[in-house]
Amino acid sequence: MGCHALSTLTAILVQDTASTEDVQPIAPELIDDQARCLLEDMTVQAIKVGPLYTTESVSVLAQIAADYTHVPLVLHLGRLPDESLIADIDTEDVQLALFELLLPQTDIVVADHHLLEQWQSQGVFTGADAGTPAQALLQYGAKWVLTSGAPLRPGHGSYLLQGQDNQTANWAWQAPPSRLNDADGPLACAITAQLARGLGVQQAVETALSLLATLGSRSFQPGMGHRLINRSTP
Repeated sequence: MGCHALSTLTAILVQDTASTEDVQPIAPELIDDQARCLLEDMTVQAIKVGPLYTTESVSVLAQIAADYTHVPLVLHLGRLPDESLIADIDTEDVQLALFELLLPQTDIVVADHHLLEQWQSQGVFTGADAGTPAQALLQYGAKWVLTSGAPLRPGHGSYLLQGQDNQTANWAWQAPPSRLNDADGPLACAITAQLARGLGVQQAVETALSLLATLGSRSFQPGMGHRLINRSTP
C-alpha cells in the first residue's frame, strides 16, 4: 500500500479463528504513552482507530486526536464483544463515548451497513435526529461515512460514501467470501494508507477499494473458524 505502519496496542484478545474467549483492555495511560512516543518520534501522516473496549480508551484517543488535528483520522466501527468477556464494561457507554468524543474529530468512518441497522433498531442513535444510521454518524460530527453492503437496488449492494455537505458516491459491493473475518478492517487500513499518501477522501476510498478487491481474493482457512486474508502473498 506504499506506507509503513506503526501500531498502538489497545487490548489483548484471547481468541482463535472461531471465537474470542477473553478481552484484556490495555490501561489508558499505556495507550497514551505508546501512541505519543511514536507520534513525537516520527511524522505520522494518518491515524486509523479500530476496536476500543473502554470509555477511558476512547477518551485517551480523543485527546490525542485533538492534539493532532492536522492528521487524518479513520474510525472503523465494528461489533463490540459480549459484555461477559470484559469486566465492568458497558457497551452503550463505550458507543456513546465514541460518538461524542471521537466522531467530531473523524475524517471518515468505515462501518458495515447491517451492523449500523442493528444498532439503530437497538436505539443506539436516539441522540441524533436522522433518517439513517449513516446520517446519524454525520450528525455526530464525522466528515464522511463509508458503509459497506448498503442496498443499491434489489439484489445489489454498494459501498456508499456520504459527506457532510450531502455529497455521495457509490461503488459496487460484493459479499465477502464465506466466513471471511473482518472484511472491513483491511479496507479501513487501505483508506488510511491512501490518506497518508495525500489523496482526498473520495479518491482514497476508490483506490482502497481496488486494493481490497485483490486482497479479498486471497483468503485461506488456517483453522476451524473464519477465513483470513493471506497477507503474505505479494
